[in-house]
Amino acid sequence: MQQFWQQFVTNLHQTSVLEYIAVFAGIASVWFSRKENIWVYPIGLISTIIYVYLSFVYHLIGEASVNIYYSILSIYGWVLWAKKNQQKQHILHISFSTKKEWVQQLSFAAILYVLILLALIFLKKYFYPGVIPWGDAFASATAYTGMWLMAKKKVESWYWWIATNISSIPLYFVKGLAFTSVFYFVLLVMAFWGLAEWKRRATTKNLHNLLTERA
Repeated sequence: MQQFWQQFVTNLHQTSVLEYIAVFAGIASVWFSRKENIWVYPIGLISTIIYVYLSFVYHLIGEASVNIYYSILSIYGWVLWAKKNQQKQHILHISFSTKKEWVQQLSFAAILYVLILLALIFLKKYFYPGVIPWGDAFASATAYTGMWLMAKKKVESWYWWIATNISSIPLYFVKGLAFTSVFYFVLLVMAFWGLAEWKRRATTKNLHNLLTERA
């Protein structure tokens, strides 16, 4: 435990200004996503762009691809969340996934995991010896899935974020990015909070629609 703490303190002292900015922007972004606030995307872009750079520096190639994907999906989600109908009401609402959508997202994550794992094994052998293929691939595949579902305002996105955060905590710590490891622990706590909030909103919306149909 003492060795763990000493490594943590040492890594914190080595944390760059860029990493601090990325962490705080990321926390703010998750806060906005929990509140279903569109600021999740512009604030999140600050964090993801910085992490693209940091991931390449620390040989977290899978995570680099994730943050590039985050940046692209942030723009896509920004557009979807901003859409309104003729009554100036937002078109997209928080909802639960159907059985078909569950099959789609599980298949999507599984295929991604295999593809990313194979790519990382190759990169580890020839270009990036510091890569941890299985861990990086799992964190990446779950994150890809979570971001896709969040853009669609699916409650289940939070389950995938929880999986991503759990796997990312040790992944970043062993790479010497202690502050980012703490960041993912904070995100893990916030993901459970966000899951509860989105479940409540989706349930309320379903109840409202049911009462409207009966009226």
